[in-house]
Amino acid sequence: MNKIKIILNYIENKYGKYIDASHMRNQDIFELLIETILSQRTRDENTEKAADQLFAVARTPKQILKLPMRKLQSLIRISGPYRQKAKRIKQISKIIIEKYKGKIPNNREELIELPGVGYKTADIVLMYGFGIPRIAIDTHCNRVPKRISLVNKKANVEEVREKLESLFPKNKWYLINLGFVSFGKEICKPVNPLCIKDSKKCLFSSFCKAYKTKNFKV
Repeated sequence: MNKIKIILNYIENKYGKYIDASHMRNQDIFELLIETILSQRTRDENTEKAADQLFAVARTPKQILKLPMRKLQSLIRISGPYRQKAKRIKQISKIIIEKYKGKIPNNREELIELPGVGYKTADIVLMYGFGIPRIAIDTHCNRVPKRISLVNKKANVEEVREKLESLFPKNKWYLINLGFVSFGKEICKPVNPLCIKDSKKCLFSSFCKAYKTKNFKV
């Protein structure tokens, strides 16, 4: 069995039953966009708390524009660089109303023109919001494929995405995306991946260059 099949089978067996593609569009797309902005440079639990606090008060572009800047900053303060994020959220809300008549654009080119929206944020909105197949490259989806030599360590995030999308079937991109995220959080951690103490913790250790060389830096 080749490496791609091993990875795909492992992710399907370990995470498949927890990953339901029908959940992709349960969240309002504008809220998804704003929550992804909030997630930048902070931990998941801080993102969730900031989003809950904000959406309890304002859930639409119009409602956010009516919020005083200091109030908005206070609501999302836990998310890290809250002043910058508050400014971007205000700018995005204004653009969505004035340019797109309250609708979120469903193409990558227009999404990345929004303040604070990069490739990852755009791809998350496309995949989870619109159900358009993408592999959104976050820190885990960048680190794991490089460690297991699916992608060159020097590859940028766009090159990582293009390579992964060429290696895996399109109907598995959603699974691979969330699978690598979960695998990166639980097993192939940024510091002290579980294979260091026990190679059996990771099925990929048999072909993982990082494990064999004990060089986990990417």
